[in-house]
Amino acid sequence: MPDTPSSRQQKRRRSASSGSPAAGRTRRSGWIVALRTLVWVTSAVVLVACGVTWFAYRSLTNGLTTSDALDAVKKNAPKHLDSSVNLLLIGLDSRKDMNGKDLPKEFVQDQLHAGSSEIGYYNTNTLILMHIPADGGKVSAFSIPRDDYVETLNGDGSSQGEHKIKEAYANAYTGASERLSKQGIKGPDLEGKSREAGREATLATVQQFTGVPIDHFAEVNLLGFYDIAKVLEPITVCLKHPVKDRYSGADFPAGVQKVNAKQALAFVRQRHGLDGGDLDRTRRQQAFISSVTHQLKNEGLFGDLGKLQGLFDVIKKDLVIDSSWQVLDFAQQAPNLTGGNVEFHTLPITGFATRKGESVNLVDPEKIKAIVQQTFGASPSASPDDGDAKSGAKAAPATVDVRNGNGTGGLADTELKALAALGYTAGQTGNAPAQAHTTVAYGAGAQQAAQQIASRLKSGSATASSAVPAGHVRVTLGRDYTPPDNKAPSPAPSNSASASPADSEDSGPAVKAGGVPCVN
Repeated sequence: MPDTPSSRQQKRRRSASSGSPAAGRTRRSGWIVALRTLVWVTSAVVLVACGVTWFAYRSLTNGLTTSDALDAVKKNAPKHLDSSVNLLLIGLDSRKDMNGKDLPKEFVQDQLHAGSSEIGYYNTNTLILMHIPADGGKVSAFSIPRDDYVETLNGDGSSQGEHKIKEAYANAYTGASERLSKQGIKGPDLEGKSREAGREATLATVQQFTGVPIDHFAEVNLLGFYDIAKVLEPITVCLKHPVKDRYSGADFPAGVQKVNAKQALAFVRQRHGLDGGDLDRTRRQQAFISSVTHQLKNEGLFGDLGKLQGLFDVIKKDLVIDSSWQVLDFAQQAPNLTGGNVEFHTLPITGFATRKGESVNLVDPEKIKAIVQQTFGASPSASPDDGDAKSGAKAAPATVDVRNGNGTGGLADTELKALAALGYTAGQTGNAPAQAHTTVAYGAGAQQAAQQIASRLKSGSATASSAVPAGHVRVTLGRDYTPPDNKAPSPAPSNSASASPADSEDSGPAVKAGGVPCVN
C-alpha cells in the first residue's frame, strides 16, 4: 500500500501498462477475463455448454471473492428497458495481491516484464463494457480508452473532478484508505474496504459516461491475467507486422503464432511503437479475448480436468465478481458468448491534449452516450430536448429548481416552464450571482435527470452537490443561456450518423470474435 497521500498521487499518475482479465463464472454463463489490460470471457457460459457437472459447478462457485460495490451505485443508474445484461470487465493495473502486498520484485520484472511493483498503483487500465441482449443475437462490447479525460465520480455520485477515467478507482481508493486508516483499520480489512470504494467509483463513472446501467462486473489484476494465461498456454495470436518493444517485452514476428503466458502479457501490454498507441493496444486486448474464446471452444479445454481445475483455482484466487451475479441468468447466452457472435468496438476520442501536466484523450460525452445507447438498443435518454421528446424519450424523475444568473429578468420562469413541459417536476425559481456559463447540479438520486437537462442546455457535465436536496436538480442560468423559443431542436442521437460505431472513423475498426483476428 502507498505510504503517503503524495506518493499515492504520484504513483497513480504513472501510466503503466494495462489490463488484466475479468471473468465471470459458472456452469451456464461464464467469463474469465484475461489480460493485463483486458479481460476474457469464459467460465460459466462455456461450462454449461460443455456439460460441466454439478460438482464442477459447485467447485467453481464455492470460494469466489465477491463485491457489493454495485449496491452503492444502483440508485443513480439509468433505467433498464428490458432484461438484457450489461457487464463491465475491469482490468486493474496493480502489482499487488488481494491483501495489498507487493508481488515479488523478481516475478514482476522477469515474468510480467512490468517494471517495479510501485508502478500502476490502482488504475483501471482496462474497461470493457459488454451488452448481452435479452433475446439472444449479437453481443456488443465497447473498450473505453484508459486516458479518456472525463468527470470521475465517487460511489455516492459526488464528483472527483476531471481526470483520466482510469484514475476513478485510484482516487477513491486513496481517499478511503486515508480515512479508514485514521479510524484504526489496517491490514487486509483496510485493503478490502479501500478497493471496494475504488470499484464503486469506477462503476459510477462508467455509468455516467456511457449513459447505461451496469448489471454485473468482474475485476482481475495483472497477476490474474498471468495465472490464467499459464493455464491456457500456448495461446494463438496474429500480428500484421513484426514488433519489438523493450518496455513491454513484446518481440514477435508478423503472422499467426503461439505465445506463452509471459509473451501473452507482452502482447496485450505493448503500446510503444504502435501507430495508434493505446488505441492499438486496446484492439490487441480485444483480439486476445477473441483468440482465447475461440481456443476454448475448438480445443475442448473443458474436457481436460487438470486444466479445468487450474482455471477454477485461478478464478478463486484472482477474480472479484459482484455479489448479485446469478450464474443461471446467462444460460441462454452461452452460444453467443462462445460461438463468435461478439463484436468489439473502441469508443471514439476527439483528439489529444495536455491536462494537469499529463497527456489525455479528449472525448465528446454526449456522442459517447448516443453511440453506446444506440448500439445497446436503449432509447437515448441523455437529451430530452424537443428532438428527443418527439422520438419518445422520457424525462427522468426529478424536481428542478432554476436560478437566474443571466442578468435578464424572467428567464428562470421561462426555463422552468419548458422543463416542466418535458415531464420534470417544477420546483422553485430565484436569482443567483451573475455567471458566464449555465451550470447543472444535482442531489442524490437525480443524476440521470441532471445529465439530460445538462445535455439539453449544452452546459457540459452535470455535477453532484451536497448543497442540492435529494431528488432535485438545480439549474443556474449563465450569460450563455438561450431561451427555449430560440433553440433549434437537436436531432435524436439514434438518428445521428455519428451514433453508429461502424461509421465512426476515430473509433477504429471493430474486432469480431470467432477466430484469431490479426491486429497491429
